[in-house]
Amino acid sequence: MRYYYAEHQAAYQRLAQQGLTQWSDLFGETDEYDVFPNRAFLVQALTRLELPHEPDVLEYGCGTGPAACFLAARGFRVDAIDLIPEAIALARRFARERGVNVSFSVQDVCAMVADGKQYDVVLDSYCLQSIVTDTDRAKVLAAVRDRLKSTGYYVLSTAIHDPDRVYEGDFRYDATTGICYQAAEPGDDAIQLDGNWYLPHRRHLRPAALRAELEAAGLQVHSQEGGDLICVRHR
Repeated sequence: MRYYYAEHQAAYQRLAQQGLTQWSDLFGETDEYDVFPNRAFLVQALTRLELPHEPDVLEYGCGTGPAACFLAARGFRVDAIDLIPEAIALARRFARERGVNVSFSVQDVCAMVADGKQYDVVLDSYCLQSIVTDTDRAKVLAAVRDRLKSTGYYVLSTAIHDPDRVYEGDFRYDATTGICYQAAEPGDDAIQLDGNWYLPHRRHLRPAALRAELEAAGLQVHSQEGGDLICVRHR
C-alpha cells in the first residue's frame, strides 16, 4: 500500500460515516459542499484564462468533487479522478443531487499515464502536497504537462511552507527537502531516520522552490500567489 493511501481512505470513510461532504469538513475548515477551500482562487483564475466554449477539464485528486461540480455547473466538460473509491462514490452522489454531469473515476494520480486525452485545464485542488517523493511528483507533473493542450492551463492550489507551522508528536519536518514525515512501522515506502521509521506525509515547499520544481517539469508559471498558481506548458 502506498504511503498516501491509508490516511485518505480512513478520512473519506470517516467523512461518509459522519455525514460530511468534503475533506476540509473534517478539520472544521468548511461546512458547506459548495464552499470549498480553493473556490475563491478558482473563481478569480477563471476570469484570467483564455478558454474555448465548453472547455475540457481534468481534476485529479478531486475528493468528493466540489470543484468538479462547480465547474460542470458553469458549462465545463469535466473528468475527475481520485484514488479513494469512497470519495468517488460520494462525488457521484453529490453531482446527481446537483444535476450536473461529471465523469468521475477511481484512479491513482501517481499512475496517471502521460498519453491520453488533452485538456484546456488541469486542476489540482490541494492534492499535490500529499504527493511527497521526488519520483511521484515528477510522474504527476509530467502527466499534467502532457495532458495539457498547447493552449491549456494548469491551475494549482497546494499547501506551502509556513514558518509558523509547528510539527509535533509523530511528525518530523526536513527543511532541506520540504518533506514532512510521520512516524510509522517498517513497511512499503517507510524510511529510517536516526533509527526511527517514518512515512512521507506532506511536501511543504517554499514558494520559490515550488516554482522551480514546476519550471523544471516543463511548466511555465504564469502567476503565483503563495501556493495558488496558474501555469502553462513551456512553448
